[in-house]
Amino acid sequence: MFRRERLLARIQDALRRNRVVSLLGPRQCGKTTLARQILAADSLAYFDLENPRHLERLTNPMATLEHLKGIVVIDEIQRRPELFPILRVLADRTPLPARFLILGSASPALLRQSSESLAGRLEQVLMSGLALGEVGMSMWSQHWLRGGYPLSFLADDDEDSDRWRRNFILTFLERDIPQYGFSIPATTLLRFWTMVAHYHGQIWNYAEPARSLNLSETTIRRYLDLLSDLFMLRQLPPWHANLKKRQVKSPKVYLRDTGLLHHLLGIQSEQQLLSHPKCGASWEGYAIEETLRSVEPDEAYFWATHQGAEIDLVMIKQGRMLGVECKRMDAPKMTPSLRIAMDDLKLERIAVVYPGPDRYFITDRIEAVPLAEVIKGMDDLFPR
Repeated sequence: MFRRERLLARIQDALRRNRVVSLLGPRQCGKTTLARQILAADSLAYFDLENPRHLERLTNPMATLEHLKGIVVIDEIQRRPELFPILRVLADRTPLPARFLILGSASPALLRQSSESLAGRLEQVLMSGLALGEVGMSMWSQHWLRGGYPLSFLADDDEDSDRWRRNFILTFLERDIPQYGFSIPATTLLRFWTMVAHYHGQIWNYAEPARSLNLSETTIRRYLDLLSDLFMLRQLPPWHANLKKRQVKSPKVYLRDTGLLHHLLGIQSEQQLLSHPKCGASWEGYAIEETLRSVEPDEAYFWATHQGAEIDLVMIKQGRMLGVECKRMDAPKMTPSLRIAMDDLKLERIAVVYPGPDRYFITDRIEAVPLAEVIKGMDDLFPR
């Protein structure tokens, strides 16, 4: 079992500061395992809303919850949204006998009632599957191929891992989506998701998928937002600088987990991945996700102009404006895009993340940085 110490510390710190903490992330990413390191699953203060016995105990939720003390865990909170107003009442007690850790598999946009009912009382902690820093650099090729979902990453072989991801996708489409009240045919959404996989790392165009699926652009937008709210996709917004150049204003799309990306592209082995046309885009998305997890920026964008200049990530962190370019090559060099991005955006520094072993300066403020350095954190990636 991976301890995930950094994430565990964030949750414990949040519980010390706040009356209610929400731990949000996709299904099967390890939320329950993490919560059970804080409170044992057999505790009377632990409620799994997919367990019929626990649901029975919450038939009268106020009477059940108001007498509990310490940490109370409620898993899969999206199954009982009517609990949010009750949690608000319980969180307002003085003195406060209990703090609540609620686990959910959807973004705050879908759990809107939580932000409305618990405004000023709630801190959100977002998580995803296993990070490269948690599994170790020695496992990076397996992590890239299989993704970060624990049961996919830890499967006995690549075939078992791919089979797990196939079943995960089918369950997600046939069971999880309807639970949120969306009546979208599973086959239609699977076709759309597969189409997005082929757009991975590209600037999104609503018109082409709409024509291909014979759907309106409004419907396509709704599908894209839904998969984003359920942590399957990342829409990276464009950075708009005050420039005279024509700049791209549509988002870039990425599948957040490369294991799911590879399954939807029909990639089942490392050999197939390395020879696939989307290999470079896959590695770019993988490096971007690991960078965002490590740096935890206040804001993140990409930047591109219609003249061809672009940079994969523009991040703002503690008042610093920083750039990241991801290159799957042996020895990155200076390019016109890097020079233009540095000059036009006035970036403090640019890190060119690549899979090689050596760190070196390309220019005085542009540095080639191995992926192994990225996972160490903000201070190692962008030293002052």
